[in-house]
Parts: sequence; structure tokens; C-alpha cells
Amino acid sequence: MIERINSITYSILDDLKKLNEYIYNNPELGYGEFKSSKAHINLLREYGFQIEEEYLEIKTAFKASYESNKEGPTICYLSEYDALPGIGHGCGHNLLGTTNTGAAVVLRHLLDEIGGKVIVFGTPAEETSGAKVTMVEKGAFKDIDIAMLAHPAPIYNKSGTSLALEPIQFSFKGKASHAASDPEKGINALDAVIMTFNSINALREHILPSARIHGVITEGGKAANVVPDLAIAQFYVRTATKAYLQELAEKVKNCARGAALATGTTLEISNYEFIYDDLVTNESLSNVFSENLRIQGIENPDNIKLSFGSLDMGNVSHVCPAIHPYFGIYGDESIAAHTEEFRDATLTDKAYENMIITINALVKTGVQVIQEKDLLERIKKEFKNLKK
Repeated sequence: MIERINSITYSILDDLKKLNEYIYNNPELGYGEFKSSKAHINLLREYGFQIEEEYLEIKTAFKASYESNKEGPTICYLSEYDALPGIGHGCGHNLLGTTNTGAAVVLRHLLDEIGGKVIVFGTPAEETSGAKVTMVEKGAFKDIDIAMLAHPAPIYNKSGTSLALEPIQFSFKGKASHAASDPEKGINALDAVIMTFNSINALREHILPSARIHGVITEGGKAANVVPDLAIAQFYVRTATKAYLQELAEKVKNCARGAALATGTTLEISNYEFIYDDLVTNESLSNVFSENLRIQGIENPDNIKLSFGSLDMGNVSHVCPAIHPYFGIYGDESIAAHTEEFRDATLTDKAYENMIITINALVKTGVQVIQEKDLLERIKKEFKNLKK
């Protein structure tokens, strides 16, 4: 089967290269990926997919579906295509989207024979407020049997974990006055922000080692001789589990509440981006994918890299069995993601070679889930047990 899949992959390779290079040359930020999403849509429509554009009223999201005439599981691939400010596709989302869309196209060629359904979700803005969060909240994954997304990286890494994330904004409002002649008439909002930082720094001694809290001051006053009447700080609070995130985020918010009480300011707390859940890898599904890499000659496909980042794929993994593996496009870890060097590596022969291998593994995994009922049962049993 892997030889047949490989043959189909090579038959569409020119189209995939064109897609990858077009998106590389037209980088667009989150929720502005009009050219990129349209390029995916055009390719999928050409290969017989039914398309829902502006999916769930998200302008640059889409849902592409192909359903065979035989009953079977629904396999979902997720494609990202947003770029980074300044350096374009430094996270490789041009190649990411191409790989996952490509896997759907290849699997579509097999479905009329083996049965089932394949869906591609075009998911904007992973780098900021990821659309997968909205899709999860609106029930897009309720009929999905498995969801897969493979991400470019320096080397191959098995699907592991990511940190749950809450982006919290604290807006303190005080009262302006002349800082020299009438300081007693003012209420200093910047003092509240500084006290919040100091309180959070004291809190760090009493949090789990896997947690992370980091923030910036986005507004702190306009002139040194005016008591700041508005100060704003933004924080990321990250934890290994969704449950601990709720506990730690509340402690961080209490730091700000205490600062507001101490300074006499008023406080507004909000989320300036979406909350991301931790990634829960379905190991039964992940092991099959890794084995499909191994049979194509990839060494150490089970290597798991400890991650302190956050992904909106985490939200998906809480509502259906999911994996988020990484495929190597460079061969070693001498370059890092979110760099110009990594961006340019997405156009190399090495990147395309491993894109083909990864597409084959994604497709073969989907075929096995469709054909092997006991495998799907194991996957769903593991997912159900983790949700208890």
C-alpha cells in the first residue's frame, strides 16, 4: 500500500510544489490569509472536494470534504497558512499547509475503494488567536473520528505535548495630575502594573516547574511629569494541563487585583487572544503514524521533543483523537524555527523529500484507521479514558 500511496503523491507533486512556493512568496498574517486560503481551496476543488468558504463566518477559513459511496470513518487533516510579521513563513506554515492538504488529496484517490470520508479544515491564525479554538467551540469536530496535523521542524519529532495557555490583559485606570506640583491628586496606574509584576515574580517561587508566566507593559504613561492615568500589561500564563491553568491564572489575576486595591486604581481583566488547551496526543494513533515513517526509512521517529510552546491544536485534542507530529526539513537542529533560515529551508530538496514521506505516512495512517476496525476502537477507547 505504501508504494501505491507514494505513486499517487508523486503524481500531484508539481501541484504541491506550486502551492508551497506561492504561499511562501505571498506571506499573510493571521485572518488576512486571503490569497493563501484561496490557493488551497482551488487545489482541493480541482481534485473533487466540496468546499465551504468562509467557514463558520471566519473569512479565511474553509472546510473541504470528499465522501465516498461506502460507509467508514471520517479522517481530518488540518492546514495552516499564516505567516509571521517581518520574516514571512519563518514557522513553515507554507509547507505545513501543503503537506496536510496534499495528504487529503492523496487519500481522496483511495476512498472510493476503501470507503470513508476525508475533510480538510483550513485553520487561520495559529500564531495568534487560532481559528481552531472557534471551530472547536462551534462543533466542527463533533463528527470527526481522528484529526492529524504534521508540522515542519528541523528534525523529526513524535507528537508530544504542548502547554495550555491563557493570554491575560490587565488594564489599570487611575487619575492624571502634575507629578511634581500636585502628585497627591493623582492615582498612578503605572504603579499598579509594577506592583503586579513584582507580585507575580514572588508567585514564581510557588508554581510548578513546568509552568511559565511572562509579560510586557504595553501602556505605561506618556510623560514623566504626568501621573499615568492608564497602564496596561499583557501576560501569557502557560501550564502543562488545562486544569492547572485555571488555578494558576486565577492566582495571577489576584496579583493584579491586589495591586489595584493597594494603589486605588480600577482594574479591567480580559483575554486579548484565545485560550489554548494543552495538547493530548493519542498514543494509539501516534504509534501507527511513527511506524509508517519508520517503514519509509526514517530513523528515530519516536523521538519526543520537550515543548514549552502552545498550540490551538491542543483544543482539538480535547474533543477528538488527535496527533501533531513534526517532520524534519533540515536534518539537524542547527537552525531554529521562526527564523529566515528556517523559512528558506521550506523550499529545499530536503524539505520536499521529507514532505513526500510525511504525506505518505499521513495517508497510510488514515487508510489503516478506515480499514482496521480494532485500531479505531483502540484509538477511541484511549481518548475516552483520557477524558474521564
